[in-house]
Amino acid sequence: MVAFLHDLTMAAVSFVAALVLRLGVEGVPFDSANLWLALVLFTAVCGAVFWTTGLYQGIWRYASMNDLVAIARAVTLSLLIFLPVTFLITRLDQLPRSFLIINWLVLAFLLAAPRLLYRVFKDRGFDHVLERGTHTRVPVLLIGAGDAAEVFIREMARDRDAAYQVVGVADEKGTRVGRRIHGVPVLGHLDDLVGILAALARNGQRPQRFILTKQPTRAQFEGLLDLADARGMTIARLPRLTEFRSGEAARFEPRPVAIEDLLGRTRTPLDRGAMGRLVAGRRVLVTGAGGSIGAELVRQIATFQPAHLSLLDNSEYLLYSIGLELGEAHAALSRTLVLGDVRDRGRLDQVMAREAPELVFHAAALKHVPMVEANPVEGVLTNVIGTRNAADACRQAGVAAMVLISTDKAVNPTSVMGATKRLAESYCQALDIAARRGARFATRFITVRFGNVLGSTGSVVPLFHRQLAAGGPLTVTDPEMTRYFMTVREAVELVLQASALGLEAPRAEAGKIYVLDMGEPVKIMDLARQMIRLAGLRPDKDIEIVVTGPRPGEKLREELFHQAEPAIETGHPGLRLAAPRTANLELLGRSLDEMAELCAGERGDAVIRLLRHLVPEYHEEQIKSAAAS
Repeated sequence: MVAFLHDLTMAAVSFVAALVLRLGVEGVPFDSANLWLALVLFTAVCGAVFWTTGLYQGIWRYASMNDLVAIARAVTLSLLIFLPVTFLITRLDQLPRSFLIINWLVLAFLLAAPRLLYRVFKDRGFDHVLERGTHTRVPVLLIGAGDAAEVFIREMARDRDAAYQVVGVADEKGTRVGRRIHGVPVLGHLDDLVGILAALARNGQRPQRFILTKQPTRAQFEGLLDLADARGMTIARLPRLTEFRSGEAARFEPRPVAIEDLLGRTRTPLDRGAMGRLVAGRRVLVTGAGGSIGAELVRQIATFQPAHLSLLDNSEYLLYSIGLELGEAHAALSRTLVLGDVRDRGRLDQVMAREAPELVFHAAALKHVPMVEANPVEGVLTNVIGTRNAADACRQAGVAAMVLISTDKAVNPTSVMGATKRLAESYCQALDIAARRGARFATRFITVRFGNVLGSTGSVVPLFHRQLAAGGPLTVTDPEMTRYFMTVREAVELVLQASALGLEAPRAEAGKIYVLDMGEPVKIMDLARQMIRLAGLRPDKDIEIVVTGPRPGEKLREELFHQAEPAIETGHPGLRLAAPRTANLELLGRSLDEMAELCAGERGDAVIRLLRHLVPEYHEEQIKSAAAS
């Protein structure tokens, strides 16, 4: 309506301006009743033509050559109607014949200029205002009517050899239904897809593919997947702006839907200023730098310009790989690759003395549940003793803060892996409480807990990919098994965000654990079925899914908070605080000394008994009760 009123005003202004340009101000008979009647008639005719010719289906934000053509058509039609109507009423008295040509030019300018100026202001340039749409080959329906949809439609218009013809857009908000983007209609709300597809089919424009221009919710995505499956369509998505910034996307063209798109997670707003202040100009050390989380920590930390970045890992190959990647992406960054094991306290002390880190991210861990279950002493040595070694070395070296990467498996653990991570949490909690009560510059200990990371080493998603490539079957341990999932990038972003908050947290938050908002848990069976369908295959027909039964140490449902841990808001939408029980540092230290001696003697049964004593919520019986439920 605002645009319509704007154009009516411009019509009236153009009428007077054309007369002034032709006759001069003194020559215009402003006291003539016929003149004012002609002005009213002209404005009314323009209003009727503008409204009925669809001039308001275009969106000013995306004004382009298509809109200029529509304006030229509407102005021409308005004058062609105005001419005979006015001749019959006023005989065109006091209106020179050349007035019509001048008025056409003035009105076209007054209608087009604000639209194009608005587009130039939004785009900060003139690159896209002269583009117009063309038809291409594969009919597609866009899901989402925002900026990405506009860019894609524009790119298809510019490229004569483009592979796609956009036949319509479904608006996830419903606010742009009935309008057009570069001539492409916004056909309806996302909830009206069945009707939209039926209408397109009747018009001979049946789409062959959905292209996601925005991230749908998980429920919306599942509905799209069902609809595409029923109609024989495929689904693709456009790259996100963040993928262009990170160099992951070079061209704005559809790509297969990634497994992380199944989660339907919205991006959590981040305080990048705080994250930058945490890292910039500091010397940083990452343990387990070659692992899934450690490597992503290295990538993201490098973008915030640390003074020096030290990478520590006990795997030569993994350390080489992330070091090579870092050198290619940040050649000027001062860095050191350190082969070493967190189990070796002497080696850690050497590294701390030489590298002098101010900030340490401790990501080194054994995390594969059945593997640690079969090798409990190794799990304790790395996850418990290794964490104590890293923490004590940080204290001795005067590191400002150490960040422990933990897991949801530490909550009510049913596995050795989960129990060892809970014990590692306990030790860092006790140290943090001691630091807050002690010296002003004592090392701070920040613990961050989260669930499964998509695509991490040993997780279910790479397993499913390998099984799909081999032709199946996909193996699921239990039909009711659920897990929390997030992408490794989002997890590490929130780890850095939590670290920034934790370093500035008040003393009252000592010993508390940051827990990432993981969204809703996902059924592993549903994940398997969706991955099969995304591969263009049919579950239970093309690819079989086999239920194998829970593995040692597994439980059906993971938890992010213990029943006794109140969830405390942090003020950040992606982070909450847990307040689990804390241990006496001196008593816990003596128990860990005993545990180290038992591990050195390979006394696995005694190690497990002590682990149960130190983590009383660790009970294997939970596996059976969970499976029975």
